[in-house]
Order: sequence, then structure tokens, then C-alpha cells
Amino acid sequence: MFTGIIESFGTIKKIESTGEGKKLHIGCDLDLSESKIGDSIAVNGACLTSVSLGKHDFKVDMAPETVARTSFKHMTPGSRVNIERALRLSDRIDGHLVSGHIDGIGIISSISRKSNAVILSLDVGPALAADMIEKGSVAIDGISLTINQCSDSNFEVSIIPHTAEITTIGLRQVGDEVNIETDMLGKYVRKILMGNALKNVKGKTGNNDISMAFLAKNGFL
Repeated sequence: MFTGIIESFGTIKKIESTGEGKKLHIGCDLDLSESKIGDSIAVNGACLTSVSLGKHDFKVDMAPETVARTSFKHMTPGSRVNIERALRLSDRIDGHLVSGHIDGIGIISSISRKSNAVILSLDVGPALAADMIEKGSVAIDGISLTINQCSDSNFEVSIIPHTAEITTIGLRQVGDEVNIETDMLGKYVRKILMGNALKNVKGKTGNNDISMAFLAKNGFL
């Protein structure tokens, strides 16, 4: 479990192919002396398991599913990444609860400025957009951010100068792909509501047709 508060920049030093999977060798500024093999480390928001550790570097294996679902498929040696070690139960949760399980990819569609903030607009598929609400939480490349506004295919976030300076979000350009994890609590709530709605529909109609109108009519929205 993570918080989406990035601890360090990392740099991919080497990428080894393992068939459809990958092994990454990553250097970072963190002192990893207290970490151990088997620990979880979030790299650009993806929860990965350390299989080798130095004081300022580590190696992780990536399964084919992780490669296919994330932006790591496009990364090369020298790519910068965000690093966060796993949450300790005694820590403050300054961001939001982040599992490190990437839901999909977003594409940066525009970058603009408003006063001291950088405004990022990102295009996403409808499955990701369904789990987003205005002023809700989202993790972009592992960074905990608040959604300014959202639609069925796009959402917008504000980046303060500090976040842009200490994370890879400040290096992103229009057209870049980023890893997206939607709010886990929202996903569970939607699953529960959809499950209850499905039971009601089956009981009344004998099929499983569900619409937003049906959910609203039956008090789920």
C-alpha cells in the first residue's frame, strides 16, 4: 500500500527482456539500507517487488501483465521514474490510499498554466473515466492528485510547482502516456452498487440490462 507522495526520482539504468516480461535496474537518491529483498516499491505508481538491492539502486521483475497495462513498454535506459516505498502503518497518509495496481493508461492531451499551477488534461478510456469524480483522487505515475473536472473520456488536474519539481510530471509533454490508478474506494463502491443493481434488474426483468437512468431511479446515484 502507498500514499502517492513521491519520495525520489529514479533513473532506469538497464532493462533486460524476460520474454514478454522485463527486469529493470533502477538507481535512485533514496538510502535503501533498511530495505530488503521482497519489499514492495512503487515505480511510476506500479507496485513492484525488489529482487536485488544496493544502497541506492534496486532491481525488479515485471510480469507480462504489468508491461502490457502500463507505460513501461515504452521506457528505455535513462528514463526518469517516480519512486515511493511502501506505506508503514505508523505513517501519516498525506495523499490517498494507493494500491500500486495500475488500472490503465492516460494520454496527456494538453498542458497549460494558470497562475502558479500547471494544468494537465488527460484522455482516458470510458472504463477509467467511470471511476473518476470531480474533486476525487487519482494517481498519475504514482502521484496522488485531485481531479479538477472530468468527462466520459477526459479529466484535468492541477500541478503545483513543488510537485512539478520533485516528480516526473514536470517532465511530461503532450502525447506522453502515463500510468493511471483510480481511487480504490470509489471502485469498490461502484462494484457494490452495480452488483445490487444487477440483482434488482435480474429479479424484475430476467436480464442484466443496466443504465445510468436505472441506477438513478433506484436510488444508487
